[in-house]
Amino acid sequence: MPNAVIVDAVRLASGKGKMGGALSATHPVELLAHVLRSLIDRTGIDPAQVDDVIGGCVQQVGEQALNISRTALLSAGFPDSVPATTIDRQCGSSQQAAHFAAQGVLAGAYDIVIACGVESMSRIPMGTSPIGQDASGPGIAARYPDGLVHQGISAELIAAKWKLDRETLDQYSARSHQRAAHAIAQGWFDHEIVPIDVADGAGATVSHTVDETVRSATDVAGLAGLNSSFRTDEFAARFPEAQWHITPGNSSPLTDGASAVLIMSEEAAARLGLRPRARFHSFAVAGDDPVFMLTAPIPATRKALAKGGLGIDDIDAYEVNEAFAPVPLAWAHELAADPAKLNPAGGAIALGHALGSSGTRLLTTLVNHLERTGGRYGLQTMCEGAGMANATVIERL
Repeated sequence: MPNAVIVDAVRLASGKGKMGGALSATHPVELLAHVLRSLIDRTGIDPAQVDDVIGGCVQQVGEQALNISRTALLSAGFPDSVPATTIDRQCGSSQQAAHFAAQGVLAGAYDIVIACGVESMSRIPMGTSPIGQDASGPGIAARYPDGLVHQGISAELIAAKWKLDRETLDQYSARSHQRAAHAIAQGWFDHEIVPIDVADGAGATVSHTVDETVRSATDVAGLAGLNSSFRTDEFAARFPEAQWHITPGNSSPLTDGASAVLIMSEEAAARLGLRPRARFHSFAVAGDDPVFMLTAPIPATRKALAKGGLGIDDIDAYEVNEAFAPVPLAWAHELAADPAKLNPAGGAIALGHALGSSGTRLLTTLVNHLERTGGRYGLQTMCEGAGMANATVIERL
């Protein structure tokens, strides 16, 4: 069986997911096209050799509709002969794209494939797809008569179950910003971020190279003054155990972004004279309670470690998506994970969570962290809507 290897991985610096954000004036097709072009330019491969492009995007509506991965590769100048598909596994969409790409290589169906993702939350607001529609149907209503809830409530339920108080959540969130600010100052992201020209507030063209969502001055005292985001009388009555600790400060911000990873067989890399940076060691996907929704990274991680014959202490770095602070904290408690290895360059609370882009963004950051530190194994996992998660273990080469 061939190895599925990562040859290169790139991302855009995050933009605030609101009008006026750094990337908000750029069409999402062009965000994705830019990282696809960057992969080709950096590696020098002929794009005609790419067997498939598999992209992740959550809000596949409006400017992100009609298979944005195919539209983006055409905009990027790839030949007409290169196909593409766009998938939705909610927040883990591009991580799942990477799984499908690697699995295709392992099966011998692909030699060279790109996994990627994009989300413009400024131009296509979260929740746009099902507006005015019943996205669940009568079967879900019958199975869950009290109704499913949105992710903010799920985060509150996790905080209550794992007894995570407000100060603990805010301390973790401040640390995310501090680590991300340190990473920026040290140039840790310089090799993974590709510059993109954007229009600033005055209409001038500038190069966007720094994550816009990181707030270096964030501290616990400032976060303590923020109000609960999700408490309503209805939810308070339904969930008396909730303490209503989730605020904008311990949640990931709305974000624009795109990222892409070039994956191929080891033989193809050798043939093209390219150096593999990492290989896929094991991966897994799992489901969990859709009301708690955000806990599936725990069983997904256990499955991926078991498939790879590894223990948590064998892993040199963990990238656990910070949709909300309780998610990585509950994960770390259940896995007995070393907090020093958890999101060492900051996580989504600081760097942003551009939904469909986040899976390959985490993978990009993880590859670069292992190279910078000399670590061997890295693990990433991502909570996803409706109670799912992907987990991926990579090995630096």
